Amino acid sequence: MTTDPTDQFDEYRVLLSRQEAKRLRQSLLGPPAPVAADSVDAPLGADHLHDGADDRRLITGTLPLVTPFDLLISDLYAVMFDQHPYLRGLFPESMAFQQAHLERAFHFLIDRLDRPEEVTAFCARLGRDHRKLGVRPVHYEVFETALVEALRRRAGALWRQDAEEAWRRMLRRAVAAMVRGAEAALAERPFWNATVTEHQLHRPDLAVLRVSPAEPFPYRAGQYALLQSPLLTRAWRPFHVACAPRRDGDLTFHIRRTGPGGVSDALVHRTRVGDPLLIGPAQGTMTLGDDDLKHDVVIAASGTGWAGAKALVQDLARRRLPGRGAQLFLGARTRDDLYDLAAVADLERRHPWLRTVTVTGGAAEGDAFAEAMARRAALSRGLVFVSGPPALAATVRRLRALGLPAERVRHDLVASSPAALGG
Repeated sequence: MTTDPTDQFDEYRVLLSRQEAKRLRQSLLGPPAPVAADSVDAPLGADHLHDGADDRRLITGTLPLVTPFDLLISDLYAVMFDQHPYLRGLFPESMAFQQAHLERAFHFLIDRLDRPEEVTAFCARLGRDHRKLGVRPVHYEVFETALVEALRRRAGALWRQDAEEAWRRMLRRAVAAMVRGAEAALAERPFWNATVTEHQLHRPDLAVLRVSPAEPFPYRAGQYALLQSPLLTRAWRPFHVACAPRRDGDLTFHIRRTGPGGVSDALVHRTRVGDPLLIGPAQGTMTLGDDDLKHDVVIAASGTGWAGAKALVQDLARRRLPGRGAQLFLGARTRDDLYDLAAVADLERRHPWLRTVTVTGGAAEGDAFAEAMARRAALSRGLVFVSGPPALAATVRRLRALGLPAERVRHDLVASSPAALGG
C-alpha cells in the first residue's frame, strides 16, 4: 500500500511540533542541557576556537574549485531534496529567487567572516524571517549535510578537508545566530493580515499599493516588511513602507515588476482592490532616532528605494528640529524612471528645508553616485541614508572610502530585493 505524500508531510509537521514543544518544555522546567562546541544549538559554535579571518582565507582560496555559485547551490538543493523529499514542500514552486537569495547570503558571509557582529545581526534577521516558512533547527543540520556533499561533488579529488571545516564553521556561526534570532522572536507574531484598498499603476511595470492591516502594524519610517500574495504561497519579498506611520494605520508600498511569475508580477498585474495580503514584521535600521535630528540629513534613493526615502522625509517633516534640513538625491537610469516627481515637488514646496538633486544615467550608479553626493552635499556631519536595490552597496562602499564613518551610513542590506533578483 502506498502512502499519500500529503499524509507524510502532515505527519512530519506533527513531529516537528512535538519536537518544538518538548524543547520549550525542557527550557522552562529544567536546566539547559550541555551542548557540543560544534552543535548548531551552541551559543558560539566553534567560533571561539577559530579566527574568522583565517576561515575567510581558506574559503576564498578554494572558491574556484566549487563555484560558480549557481551550480553549487543547484547541487545543494538537489542533494537535500533527494535525501529529504518532504522538504520540497517548504519552498515555493520556482527556486530561482531562493537560489539567488542564497548566493547573496554566501557572498555576505564570506566577505564578513572577520566581522562577527555584522554576521550575527544579518543572520538573526534571517532566522526571524525563516519562522514564517516553517524552518526548524533540524533543517539547518540537513542543509549543512547537503552543502558539504555539494562542495565535495563540485571540487572532486581536489577538495581539501581544512576548507570543508572552514565552510562548516562559517555555516554553524550563521545558524547559531539564526536560531537565536528565531527564538528571540517567539513572542512576536510572524505576520499580519491586510487588505489592498488602493492599486494604482504609475507605469506598466510599477504599482503603488495602499493596504489596510486588520490590526495595528508597528513600524518606524524607513523600515521595510516582507509581503506575501495568496497567489504565491511560501514566497515572501521585501518592500520598503513608503510612508511614515499614519493615523489611520494604512501602509503604502511601491512595487516594481522585475520579472514574470514572481511576487512583484503578482502584486503589479494580478492584484486588485479587496485582495488579501500577508505582511511580515517591520525590519531595518534605516530609521531616525532623536539624537540623529541634531544634524542635517542626506538621503540617497534609487528606483523604488524612493519609497523608504519618502517615509524618512515625512518623518522629518514631523520631528525636524529648528534650523536643521535635509538633502535628497534621487538616482535613476533615465528621467522617466523618476516615477513620483509630483510628490517630490509637493514635499519641496511644503518644506523649504528640503533640497532635492536628481541624478540620472551613469552618474546615478555605484561610485559615480557617491561622488555626486560628495560634491553637492555636506557629508561632514549627520547621517547619510542610502535606499534602494542591493547594487547601491557599491555607493555605500565608495562613501566609506571617501572617509565617511560606517556608523554614519545607514543602508539596509535587503539581500533578497526583487529589484536585484527578479522576484
